[in-house]
Amino acid sequence: MTGCRVDFHVKVLDEQVVKRAKARGLDALVYAPHFTRLPDVRERAERFSDDELSVIPAREVFTGDWQDRRHVLVLGLDDPVPDFITFEGAMAEFERQGAAVLVPHPTFLSVSFSASDVERYVDLIDAVETYNPKHLQLHNRRARRLARNHSIPEFGSSYAHLRGTVGEVWTAFDHDVTTEEALVEALRTGASRAVDHRTGVAHQLRRHAEMAHLGYENTYEKVDRLLLSGMEPTHPRHIAYEGRFDDVRVY
Repeated sequence: MTGCRVDFHVKVLDEQVVKRAKARGLDALVYAPHFTRLPDVRERAERFSDDELSVIPAREVFTGDWQDRRHVLVLGLDDPVPDFITFEGAMAEFERQGAAVLVPHPTFLSVSFSASDVERYVDLIDAVETYNPKHLQLHNRRARRLARNHSIPEFGSSYAHLRGTVGEVWTAFDHDVTTEEALVEALRTGASRAVDHRTGVAHQLRRHAEMAHLGYENTYEKVDRLLLSGMEPTHPRHIAYEGRFDDVRVY
């Protein structure tokens, strides 16, 4: 393999997703579902990987509380990290583990890094997302400017919550990065890459479909049901974390 196309962030994974990814010419997907513990993400990623398509496990960690939250996309974690711990506590843990830290949908709504957050953690951030189908063009331009002002490499993803969006966006490397270790290394070393995406009416329709889905994904009621009202898998008080994050949990 001389080149490699990666869709850097998908939320869905099944046989249909794998089939679509292959049809779109992808070599790898980064799978980071909401509110799912790392061991479960790894197990499902391995189950759907084969010689044609690698599925690389990752976590999009929800830091802070519901009113002041930031999403962080992280690859190469050795130990699980829960959601809803402080932003500072999460970033310290990612640094301790030597994971690759990515900024998804920067400055978008109230769910990601601000420009000042990027400046504060510039030495820890390995890539900034500069194309996302949920973004308006002004968001993509702002993200590119943010990355380039701080000399941070870029990445693009479909951020697919719907199966049909998988493969609408990809990041191309000039070498094989189809293992977790190789992709983390490429990110940590700033390997050369290019962000690209499909165009035309079909792409615009996929973007609109994802935007329509956004409201559901960001309702307080859903998060309250999943995390705050019970002891769900990525709640920091879950027994799986053995109290390691009690000093930085926000719920």
